[in-house]
Amino acid sequence: MFFVTGWRSALLINVTRLQVDYMFPVVFRKPFPFRRLCKSASSEDTIFALSSGQGRCGVAVVRVSGPASVDALRSMAGLTRRLPAPRTALLRRLLHPHSKELLDRGLVLWFPGPHSFTGEDSVEFHIHGGPAVINGILQALGSLPRLRPAEAGEFTRRAFHAGKLDLTEVEGMGDLIHAETEAQRRQALRQMAGDLGQLYNDWSLQLKQSLAHVEAFIDFSEGDLIEDGVLYEVDVAVSQLRVEVEKHLSDERKGERLRSGVQVVIAGSTNVGKSSLFNILCQRPAAIVSPVAGTTRDVVETPLDIGGFPVLLSDTAGLRDTCDCVEREGVHRARQTVEQADLTLVVIDTAQLPQDLLMVPGLLSRYLKMVLPNRKDEQCLLVLNKRDLLPKSHIAVIQRVLQQNPGLPPLSILSCHNKEGLEDFLTLLQDRIKTLCGDPLASSPSLTQTRHRTHLQKCVDALAQYYQYRDTDLALAAEGLRSGLTSLGRITGKVGAEEILDVIFRDFCIGK
Repeated sequence: MFFVTGWRSALLINVTRLQVDYMFPVVFRKPFPFRRLCKSASSEDTIFALSSGQGRCGVAVVRVSGPASVDALRSMAGLTRRLPAPRTALLRRLLHPHSKELLDRGLVLWFPGPHSFTGEDSVEFHIHGGPAVINGILQALGSLPRLRPAEAGEFTRRAFHAGKLDLTEVEGMGDLIHAETEAQRRQALRQMAGDLGQLYNDWSLQLKQSLAHVEAFIDFSEGDLIEDGVLYEVDVAVSQLRVEVEKHLSDERKGERLRSGVQVVIAGSTNVGKSSLFNILCQRPAAIVSPVAGTTRDVVETPLDIGGFPVLLSDTAGLRDTCDCVEREGVHRARQTVEQADLTLVVIDTAQLPQDLLMVPGLLSRYLKMVLPNRKDEQCLLVLNKRDLLPKSHIAVIQRVLQQNPGLPPLSILSCHNKEGLEDFLTLLQDRIKTLCGDPLASSPSLTQTRHRTHLQKCVDALAQYYQYRDTDLALAAEGLRSGLTSLGRITGKVGAEEILDVIFRDFCIGK
């Protein structure tokens, strides 16, 4: 038995307290689930699955990952001596491991861990993509000991536990797989490359350093072991970090819109041409067009790619007072859809314009208030339909009058009948959608998930707690920094007490 005395004992006790407090927060003492420190209960299993798409194709890829991958490679490819060179394709006859029946001729690739996607020993079989061939290979792998079919997402989960990917990169990979437009692909590639995770990791590093300095000040300031001005440096760092996170949050959901699609709604009175415009944008007769008012009773939706940006376009019932209970429900749904829209195309018929064209701005303002009671100009476009019924001289006058009244949102004058003015309208629509989504390759990476937004807001609230208790209770102020760091760690899946201790010993060589 031995005893530690003096300030070194205080260091040992306080560092232990820091580690316990960080892993078990002061209030509840409930451990934070540090994913990077956890291992899957089935990580010793060897898993296999079809990694390429379902259905007939020229080439299909079957992936195997785990400690028995070598055995699977030897059994299936008939390799009794040396394994193929890592990451080098080798053409082999693929045999059933028990009956030795020829299943296919294909390429095999060997990826020894940790230099593989999952960080484990892995094998890929590149085979012909017929259903019978794929089923034969999968059944053969299933007959081998210690191999089992992979669960959904299990390869990526193992890559995460091995530190190959953080959670933002995993989400970026999922977004890339489901990307349907060029802009979505660019954003997903950037996130999968780690740009978003790097941003959050940089913020975590700054917060770790600030927390370590505060903890060190609490524990060792009385012995003059900490330099003066440490807390002032923490104040400046936390203030700058809070500004950066709040700026990141105030992005008007551009990244989330780009990921899930811009909600564009066509709205207006009955028989103004909403369904005709909807069909033109869809390039197919997706909605019924009829001279009978109130034909559209429900919300009709279709996904579109407009200028490389994802759009969910909705056609809605005409807005009017009606005694028909079915149509009244359609109007109710139309108003609900408009309230949730990112962009509303407010359609008006030229026949509704006053004879005195100088009164057009006033009419449009009243019409907009009827369709969008809480309108924001950046969230709507005015579409004046049935241009073919207007004299050309009237069009020029209307445009001139509107230029003299800048209080209205942008207006496009077109004809759904002969498509005159449609090109200008599409250009205007595309520019507005691009503004709503932003450029995924410009400036800092975009916030793409509601999950990220929730944890970032919690981080901001936690940083506010630091300032709330900074001058009264430094321990509670440090708890605010700790909570903020935990919130950031929940986004990437990487945070731990040892990292705080590393900063303390690196920055304050206390006791050497």
